[in-house]
Amino acid sequence: MNKTVSIIAAVLFFAGCHELYKIDTTPPAPPQGVRATALDNAVDLTWLHNTERDLDGYNIWVSDRYDGRYHLLGSTDGNFFVDHGATNGVRSYYGVTAYDVEGNESEMSRDVVYATPRPEGYGIWLSNYRISPSTAGYDFSTYSVGNYDDSYTDVFFEYFGGYTYLNVWTDTDIQDMGYTHSLYEIATAPSSGWSPSKSVEAIAGHTYVIWTWDDHYAKLRVREVTAARVTFDWTYQVAPANPELKRSIPQDGKRTGRVRSTAELAHGDVAFSLKIRLSGLLIFFGFSNTLVPS
Repeated sequence: MNKTVSIIAAVLFFAGCHELYKIDTTPPAPPQGVRATALDNAVDLTWLHNTERDLDGYNIWVSDRYDGRYHLLGSTDGNFFVDHGATNGVRSYYGVTAYDVEGNESEMSRDVVYATPRPEGYGIWLSNYRISPSTAGYDFSTYSVGNYDDSYTDVFFEYFGGYTYLNVWTDTDIQDMGYTHSLYEIATAPSSGWSPSKSVEAIAGHTYVIWTWDDHYAKLRVREVTAARVTFDWTYQVAPANPELKRSIPQDGKRTGRVRSTAELAHGDVAFSLKIRLSGLLIFFGFSNTLVPS
């Protein structure tokens, strides 16, 4: 009799334990707000924190296309991750899943998230091309300072009439994106609004986007500017620009002769200079028109 009672008690005890420690099979919700920021040979990923009380961490996944096969990149218990295996010029797509303490994993995040890493540089300075032309230009494709009128110079610095300028050639475009707090605020190149004069005033704290002759885009943020030099940070997209910005490239891959026009304001006069560069020959034309108050 006592033996029978003991067995019944044991069964009831374990049955009660089974109800008390019921296994959780409900996965967390898919992470939301996933964002990717392209860095130099890296991609910075962030997302919104899940709110489940039993959340244990996140898995980060990567693929070479949005609808492709995703591979596990790594795990973290925070809401950020850096892909240090990314390669400049190669686009990657990312997804994030959440898992709880029982190992239940959510579905993949639904955000379409991708980034193409690109090189970047800091503290580059250019001199005024009117005084030191050999150190006034910058070529983003080789990350190098050079002569302002070198065939591959993308942007060059000028001080004239009390104003500082960033200039490009006619086969290149530039746009002032205004004041920014950091180099990373401008994520993509604009589709319009390029400077028709191929020249913009260089202002400390402003970020500028440049669309190069061979269909790449770059951005630079001016850190400091004086009459003698401009100092800036930059990034350059080694992959061709967004298809909406596609422009034709010369079939021989070479640049044609350049023509640049610049409006220069000084002492109430508007002076126009036209520089034509053909086969290494520089020709200057100039005239001025005094402004008469109306």
